[in-house]
Amino acid sequence: MQIRFIDRSSGEVKAEAPPAEGLLQFLYDNPFGKTTLLPIAKRKFISEIYGRRMDRPSSVGRIQAFVDQLGIDMSESKKAVDEFTSFNDFFYRELRPEARPIGEGFVAPGDGRLLAFEKVSAVNEFFVKGRRFTLPEFLGDQNLADTYQDASLLILRLAPNDYHRFHFPWAGTPSSIQKIKGSYYSVSPYALAGNFTRVFCENKRELCFLRTKEKGEVLLIPIGATMVGGIVETYVPEQAIEKGAEMGYFKFGGSTVAVLVDANKITIDPDILENTRNKMETYVKMGERIAL
Repeated sequence: MQIRFIDRSSGEVKAEAPPAEGLLQFLYDNPFGKTTLLPIAKRKFISEIYGRRMDRPSSVGRIQAFVDQLGIDMSESKKAVDEFTSFNDFFYRELRPEARPIGEGFVAPGDGRLLAFEKVSAVNEFFVKGRRFTLPEFLGDQNLADTYQDASLLILRLAPNDYHRFHFPWAGTPSSIQKIKGSYYSVSPYALAGNFTRVFCENKRELCFLRTKEKGEVLLIPIGATMVGGIVETYVPEQAIEKGAEMGYFKFGGSTVAVLVDANKITIDPDILENTRNKMETYVKMGERIAL
């Protein structure tokens, strides 16, 4: 299976081959894998065990092969390969400031493949398999869901080769984190295509309310996934931040950041909307304008 997406910088259609592709296909497409191994793989302790392995100094031996296999541009990194103390230290590496300039408008909170929906209900037209996605289930709060029922929804999917720190897309004052416990399904296209709602509404996720002058209250939702050893916040709650300020990082594994924002206060860039209507993700980088 090749996952196609639009590289926004070049306009090219590119193909993504996820690491451990065969295993993912077995877990999410094979009936035996779904009924026997998937219930184990999604459990928290599996991701925690693997996460601890990636924190060990001995894990540095995995870095160069990972870089070579996935073609990661290490010229953007603050550290060279031989300066990292563990695989996780490399995985959530910081980049040189000039590698991700902060653009005008509402910017991408991270590197990854972006889907955009002017109204949150439209997500069910994109992911048609499985049960319907509902905000009360996703947010775990009916009153909160009522507030955002007509909001625009942005979904940024991070692959393992992406930069794994995430940032604030607009200036404002962020709340403390509200955590929602959950499982650790993969956020790979294999998992999402089969049942988007199960992955998004059953995975561990965190809610951060960003109070802004121009966009109202923006809800930022980092979402955990298989082999994500943890979601780490690096900002100070209730302290004003600038657009592009770091919010946190994911430990080893692919993951996702979802954003809900008042549809009357944001105009999503038309190319991203068009790609989404064509059922294609758009590859963007942190700090790149995605809306006004």
